[in-house]
Amino acid sequence: MSDYDVIVIGSGAGGGTLVNRLAPSGKRILLLERGDWLPREPENWSAADVFVDGRYISPDTWYYDDGTPFQPQVHYCVGGATKLYGAALYRLREADFGELRHVDGVSPAWPISYDELEPYYTQAEQLYEVHGARGEDPTEPPASAPYPRPPVSHEPRIQQLSDDLAAAGLHPFHAPCGVRLDESNMPYSHCVRCQNCDGFPCAVHAKSDAEVMAVRPALEHGNVTLQTRSEAVRLLTGTTGHEVTGVVVDHDGRQEEHHADLVVVSCGAANSARLLLASASDAHPHGLANGSGQVGRNYMFHNSQAVLALSREPNPTVFQKTLGVNDFYFASDAWEYPMGNIQMVGKSQAPMFRGERPGETRLAPSWTLRDVATHAVDFWLSTEDLPRPDNRVTLARDGRVAISYTSSNDAAKNRLYHQLKSMLSHLGMHHDHLLPHHAYLKNEIPVAGVAHQAGTCRFGKDPATSVLDADCRAHEVDNLYVVDTSFFPSIGAVNPALTAMANAVRVGDHLLERLGAPRAEPEPAHVG
Repeated sequence: MSDYDVIVIGSGAGGGTLVNRLAPSGKRILLLERGDWLPREPENWSAADVFVDGRYISPDTWYYDDGTPFQPQVHYCVGGATKLYGAALYRLREADFGELRHVDGVSPAWPISYDELEPYYTQAEQLYEVHGARGEDPTEPPASAPYPRPPVSHEPRIQQLSDDLAAAGLHPFHAPCGVRLDESNMPYSHCVRCQNCDGFPCAVHAKSDAEVMAVRPALEHGNVTLQTRSEAVRLLTGTTGHEVTGVVVDHDGRQEEHHADLVVVSCGAANSARLLLASASDAHPHGLANGSGQVGRNYMFHNSQAVLALSREPNPTVFQKTLGVNDFYFASDAWEYPMGNIQMVGKSQAPMFRGERPGETRLAPSWTLRDVATHAVDFWLSTEDLPRPDNRVTLARDGRVAISYTSSNDAAKNRLYHQLKSMLSHLGMHHDHLLPHHAYLKNEIPVAGVAHQAGTCRFGKDPATSVLDADCRAHEVDNLYVVDTSFFPSIGAVNPALTAMANAVRVGDHLLERLGAPRAEPEPAHVG
């Protein structure tokens, strides 16, 4: 008999949500996390510690395709990347699930439809307490329920921006946001709308991250075991290669082996591919589940820009990430191809500039940086990155991640930037003062940014062109599943976290059926 019914590797948006779904079943579940609990400390809210010193970034070394090493901006901890994300929880648009033509090629169709995922989007929004308002975004897909929480209100400067955008004929909307905020009863609200949210961990558990909303409630069930500081280094298979028989783990420098009937990988697009490639065997000579040669291929991350616009008047906004614009998401009168999504990001703070441009700001007086931050209005622009086979993860000689990557849709990205720039003079901005960010929020996010990474283990109906089937089970390995954003065949132009969460709930229901266990509603968070 196996030690566990299910082993889940990784506790982020995919793995953490899946464990939450499985926990009430009574099945024996082991959740392996490479990192540890992220410390709750004053430095959580220090821009200098987070943005300048990179306090919570892993010391990992990855490689570019020419062999040059770099430090990826990844975070290994319970909750994974969601511990420091901006909690923008968008659904992909309905058309994103079909084939879409872009300036640089075609975004392929998914093997499931939006309608199949929609009930799970609704459940994921409920689990992560998403705030929003249906009907404001003209590209919003159909939904079977309202958002579980009301939209996060705009502060005066952002409300003015929203009004100006609407007056210009656009359709600004309240961005869907995962924060534990109750504006109707602030004395009892977990969130206080502070400035240290987007890109920061939250020391008071007021962000709807996977640790707080999914993992902690799951651990209230005695059948769920969390083992931290435990990196899965290899998956073992039997002689036929059709089943994972063991998970080899480096636990605090000691090697262990764990066994389960089902194994689920959720390490992030790059690291999930790395784990499968490192698990090559006689039955899988090119990597586990890689008979198609697709493991590691089609690596994507949004072709994004973070743009700082200087407002003519001060911008005293504290919690800025409340507004989005999708008028340019698809082909329109403005251009025959999709451009992408515009949304707000966390408000600039002077210390961030020192981390973003240390060479250029080293001699700048702090009052100058404070003045820039005082007038800053910060935008995030995302353009879809197309899946390309040569954009891929491979193993370097030392077994670490190596990434080969060339961007796509640069023309669409540039058009979206100029579209924003052309609007600024009508929005109370200095249109000639459009400054790029270069750190956690990158102007042109390089490979090292690893923001919104996806692909590498795409799901599909044809085993010759995909790694996983429509249930996210490996075509070649009966008891192996992948539930992070590796499964994406395309990435759309909105933040991928909610789609990973919704899919994890969907796959969770499939696994419960396979295990002969009853389905249960997602477990709510009880964290104080």
